Amino acid sequence: MNTTIVSFFTSNLGIEVTSLQAFLIFGFACFIVVNLCAVIGGLGTYAERKISADLQMRVGPNRVGPFGILQFLADGVKLVLKEVIVPTQADKVLFLIAPLLCMVGVFATLAVVPFSSGFILSDLNIGIFFLLGVSSLVGVGIFLGGYSSNSKWSMLGGMRGAAQIISYEVPVTLCILSIVVMAGGLSMTTLVEGQGGLPHQWYIFHNPFTFIGFFVFFIGILAETNRAPFDLPEAESELVSGYHTEYSGMAFSFFALAEYIEVFVVCGVASALYLGGYKVPFDLGNGVLISEITGAPAIVSNGIGQLLQAGSFFTKTFALYYVVIWIRWTLPRLRIDQLVSLCWKYLTPICIFNLIAIAIWMWAFEGHSIYDLFTTWLHSLGGGGGH
Repeated sequence: MNTTIVSFFTSNLGIEVTSLQAFLIFGFACFIVVNLCAVIGGLGTYAERKISADLQMRVGPNRVGPFGILQFLADGVKLVLKEVIVPTQADKVLFLIAPLLCMVGVFATLAVVPFSSGFILSDLNIGIFFLLGVSSLVGVGIFLGGYSSNSKWSMLGGMRGAAQIISYEVPVTLCILSIVVMAGGLSMTTLVEGQGGLPHQWYIFHNPFTFIGFFVFFIGILAETNRAPFDLPEAESELVSGYHTEYSGMAFSFFALAEYIEVFVVCGVASALYLGGYKVPFDLGNGVLISEITGAPAIVSNGIGQLLQAGSFFTKTFALYYVVIWIRWTLPRLRIDQLVSLCWKYLTPICIFNLIAIAIWMWAFEGHSIYDLFTTWLHSLGGGGGH
């Protein structure tokens, strides 16, 4: 079908349309992903309110739509209608660019997030480097938002944000490098394909050091996304509203939307690195077993497999999303000295130790997981008993 379409347009228009076709398909996929994640970000604000209400024995949003689920649309309409006010003494250009940098940094990371084996916008062979590079734009946007506002509260929030994000990029990157050492590649697909669909096949349970690394990574992404107990850049009890104190209307909503989409992205990355990503038990995702059981055509079984993979990815990601919200409404905010001390005195040394230990483990045990070693040991005991 694809070849027929290309040959039809080539013969009738007299030009090669393969590149145009690829551009249109990629553009359509980007449109779907961006809008889907925008909706997820909006629903994230609803989930935040509902989960916090449950934890505090309140009702939460319950007026707009069934169970208040349309509250995020009402908020969106309100923010669109509100005026974006630029303070007189602010640097207008930087003031307006800052929230856009946050949005661009977050949406660019979606290019390498593997929703399923057949749906990743760009499977770069240096996907991890790309992810770390473009996500750093969020820190630049936060700092510029505070700096350009010409407000003491905003400036303090921006400086805290810059210090926090730059600091916690170190343990997060070291945790990612540990998984890269195990998988033997920098592509996100390579990292996921090195795992299986069952929990004992995930990297989190591969060895004791990856188990520790997952929790260090999770703490790091909480700090990277400015989530409580690491929400010092905002710190509404101290800095009014932190780096976005002077922002209103859609400029403010860009910061908020970027935060909630970034939480989704980092939870997706955590599930891809440690929890098997889109992998489905018993290799149901490739469609072969489904085709053998049901006798369905390959295109149908492959489609079902892709849906199962996407379902697996989103289930793990939303479970982590829930934990992120849960932690916010459970733990008190740290002081800035406690935050920096946690990063440099504890998490970074642990990550360096883990990276070296994982490299030694992969060399000493030839890449086998602790589950493989345990089952081999049991088989050897069983064989010895038989003799």
